[in-house]
Amino acid sequence: MKIRALIFPLILVPLKAQWLNYPTPGTPRLSNGKPNLAAPAPRTSNRKPDLSGIWELEPARCDPKAVGTCGGDYAGGPEFGNLAARLNGDLPYQPWAAELIKQRAPGGGKDDPVALCQPAGALRLLTYPPPRKIVQNPGLIVILSERDVTFRQIFTDGRPLPTDPNPSFNGYSIGKWEGDTLVVETIGFRDGIWLDRKGSPITEAAKMTERFRRVNFGNLEIEITIDDPKAYTKPWTVKLHEMLVPDTELLEYYCQENEKDTKHMVGR
Repeated sequence: MKIRALIFPLILVPLKAQWLNYPTPGTPRLSNGKPNLAAPAPRTSNRKPDLSGIWELEPARCDPKAVGTCGGDYAGGPEFGNLAARLNGDLPYQPWAAELIKQRAPGGGKDDPVALCQPAGALRLLTYPPPRKIVQNPGLIVILSERDVTFRQIFTDGRPLPTDPNPSFNGYSIGKWEGDTLVVETIGFRDGIWLDRKGSPITEAAKMTERFRRVNFGNLEIEITIDDPKAYTKPWTVKLHEMLVPDTELLEYYCQENEKDTKHMVGR
């Protein structure tokens, strides 16, 4: 059995694994029975790419001899700690935001709202080490995260963005298809959200634009652009590579508020 272990202060409790090796229906297979991740991307009845599946962020490097560096073992990608990890240079912070990073980053995430049992926000649902599950339905796409049984809704039924949104952790998201790319616009974020563990901020003035493209059966590319003139001197873009985690299901765990001990969560 594959072991999926994650160590984070203040947020995890032990779990019993379930359905970890149950074959995912509709998965193309190689002659040896393993999933064919290079097969063409599946499509819905209206011929749009189907983004559904369980996904995890590509790690920074992959060394088969080193536990925690290859897909499928909860290593996570470097963007959780630093969104600019794979960029040439840092994010274009406004002066006040750059000073804030100098205060937050040396703490190693001890003041990170995630470590304090608060919601991670829409962007970090895509970079958090545990996997996320995309469920695509007509008019609505839902992203489920193992962390704290969290969800996010993306409406694709043609509704407009709200004109005066009540600020929230995930904001308000609408999506539309441009060819085989799902373009998602999100506004209505609340102040105080961290975009990564080093403390990159986002304000209520921000607009996030995501472009989801399923390259093939096993690979999903997400291009994310943040336009937040209060916190950054110009819009900036990061690209995430999500890898399919087939033949398994999400596990449930939750953050224990005020827990003072480091917990270990053992799953896959």
